[in-house]
Amino acid sequence: MSHKSKKPFYLAFPKASLVFTLLVMALALIGAQNLYFRGDYKVFFEESDPQRVAFEEMQNVFNKTENVAFMIVPKSNDVFNQDTLNLAYDITEAAWQLPLSTRVESISNYQHTYDLDGDLIVEDLLFEKLQNSEELAQIEKVVDSTPEIFGRLVSKNKEALVVDTTIQLPEGDQTKAVIEIATAAKAIKAEMLERYPDHEIYLTGMVIMNDAFAVAAQSDAETLIPAMFLLIFVSIAIIVRSVWSAVFTMAVVIASIAITVGLTGWVGIYLSTATVNAPTMITTLAVADCIHIIVGVKYFLSKGFSAHNAIEQSVKVNKKPIFITSVTTAIGFLMLNFSAVPVLAHLGNMTALGVMLACVFSLTVLPSMLVLKPLSSGSAINNTLFVRWGAFVVKNHKVLLVFSLSTIVIISAFAMNNRLNDVAVKYFDERSTFRQAVDVNEKIFGGMSNIDFVLYTDTPYGITKNDFLSDVALFSEWLSKREEVNHVLTFTDTLKRLNKNMNGDDEAFHVIPGDSELASQYLLLYEMSLPFGLDLGNQLDIDKSALRVIAVIENLGSNEITQLEKDAKAFFNSLENKYRIEAASPPLMFAHIGERNMKNMVWGSVLALALISGLILFALRSIKLGAASLVTNLLPAAIGFGVWGMVSGEINMALSVVISMTMGIIVDDTVHFSSKYQTARKENKSAHESVIFAFSSVGMALTTTTIVLTLGFAVLASSSFMLNAHMGILTIIIIVAALIVDFIFLPALLAWIGDDRQPKRESYT
Repeated sequence: MSHKSKKPFYLAFPKASLVFTLLVMALALIGAQNLYFRGDYKVFFEESDPQRVAFEEMQNVFNKTENVAFMIVPKSNDVFNQDTLNLAYDITEAAWQLPLSTRVESISNYQHTYDLDGDLIVEDLLFEKLQNSEELAQIEKVVDSTPEIFGRLVSKNKEALVVDTTIQLPEGDQTKAVIEIATAAKAIKAEMLERYPDHEIYLTGMVIMNDAFAVAAQSDAETLIPAMFLLIFVSIAIIVRSVWSAVFTMAVVIASIAITVGLTGWVGIYLSTATVNAPTMITTLAVADCIHIIVGVKYFLSKGFSAHNAIEQSVKVNKKPIFITSVTTAIGFLMLNFSAVPVLAHLGNMTALGVMLACVFSLTVLPSMLVLKPLSSGSAINNTLFVRWGAFVVKNHKVLLVFSLSTIVIISAFAMNNRLNDVAVKYFDERSTFRQAVDVNEKIFGGMSNIDFVLYTDTPYGITKNDFLSDVALFSEWLSKREEVNHVLTFTDTLKRLNKNMNGDDEAFHVIPGDSELASQYLLLYEMSLPFGLDLGNQLDIDKSALRVIAVIENLGSNEITQLEKDAKAFFNSLENKYRIEAASPPLMFAHIGERNMKNMVWGSVLALALISGLILFALRSIKLGAASLVTNLLPAAIGFGVWGMVSGEINMALSVVISMTMGIIVDDTVHFSSKYQTARKENKSAHESVIFAFSSVGMALTTTTIVLTLGFAVLASSSFMLNAHMGILTIIIIVAALIVDFIFLPALLAWIGDDRQPKRESYT
């Protein structure tokens, strides 16, 4: 046995191996300077997304709808007092100074119209700050009789006011502008709270939601990633009983992340709320690879191997399973390219790259470091518990197989409770100031979501035609009667008011003018009287051929909002007119993207399953063993979604990718266990003995990797961004389920389908 095999480069020249890795990392990191962050909600949509296209067409025809809304809530719970109205006046004036603001609407600058000796008067409802309370009753009377204000700028219970600022965001990356605008809005809020201490002010609107995306991503990057690094470092050091093992593992993690991030910058992918989590996922998966090598080294050290031989042997026995699990994990993440959400595809590509880098480094760089600083042989891992458990499983494999399968079927049945439900404004938890504002808004106004319906006549000044206006009035009335609709802003209400004003404020004339020519004249007169920034461009297009009806609705889930869209279009089309209707809004975009993403990911998951199945069958070269592994790989996802059906039942766009994402991860346990089982079988051990050998050799490694993966994803689960948090929670459930399945169902199945030869009598202690 004096023959010496040629050592691999990374074992023969460990220092050169490390220097080479550092050079590669340095070159890759040059690309990191190209990275930039996008926090706007449009990163969730392809440019060709039909709802995004419809929304942007609407934005081009009418005024933009991105906004910053100041919601004023007096502690007295009654807005009709001098201080509250003066606060609304001051915020209205200040809001015009927000960067890129083009329109400010509030109770103070609402264009109140009335008849004065045969003349139409158009003026601000509150053209100066109140000096006394004498005008309050008159202002309240106007508000009560004006549907354009009541329920929109003033809550129906008169507990709150809204100052709504329209923002003209730039095309492309809007993050810098959004942060600048949000910062200015927060400064206005702080100043006003100091001047009016008996009030609360909440910031809502699409610009503030965009800012919340950026804030959540920054918070995750600054707190979660360092917390995860520390948690994993400590857990590895404790479980493996070696600080150096933790140091080496984190070195592999840092190299994998650094090169991934650097190469991401080279290819021009931007960072987003989704992709800032790539380091978290790469870390947990890289750690799993390193644990197998380290635990293997400790195992062979306990068997009397020298340090070098233990490293070499650990790499040899773990090379195939680590490679297979890395490739299957990468395949699972690459299937995120089927996602309808671009940033989820980016997350998949970044993580797949990081996983393969971690595979290479765990098999080369980690052994190099272990050569330079060998592990102590005095802290060998005790596998007694796993051997005993293996003996128990093989002894009772038939009972355990029936029991585990029955339990899995029962739990999986609850997956039928799950339903798609994306509520974009609730993507943040209660720690987010935006979410706090959303909840208060929902309590007082009923919700801040909206659907904008555009009714096209395709004829200049077609919107003043009497038959069209009648249909608009019927449509608006139908919307108003819907339980989920809180307010409808429609031009027909303005026209009715103008008709009344032009007829001596006679209530009998509070109807749509019967003459189209008269409607055109009223519209022209009114528009000529409106000040800059308060025209009707938010409701009418330039040539008066199209009209927008804005429905402010409850914060509905995907199914409810798309159903409202369908019902509204069906009702308008039932009026048997020649006009066409389109619907668009950011909440509607999110509702559709969730549904489309779910459908796309079904195909992604099927392809991932096919590719992973082929790889496992090829690697194990056994149809029976491959089939057992495949069945085992499908069960954790079924259990995970079953548990989710019990505790939540609501699936968002992020959860729709979890099956594909975790499929590769859970293969790790199955492949390692099956490959060790197969190794024992090749040594002519019985099926029962082979199961016990598999527990003895990888039981500790699988338990350790599951603990570390759970800790890593637990950090993700603590994110204030609910898409990330839910993704983390469901992934944890599936990973833990995978270990339980691989420790009960798989070994029982292998013992059953193996052979009838009983294991030799021996003490498994």
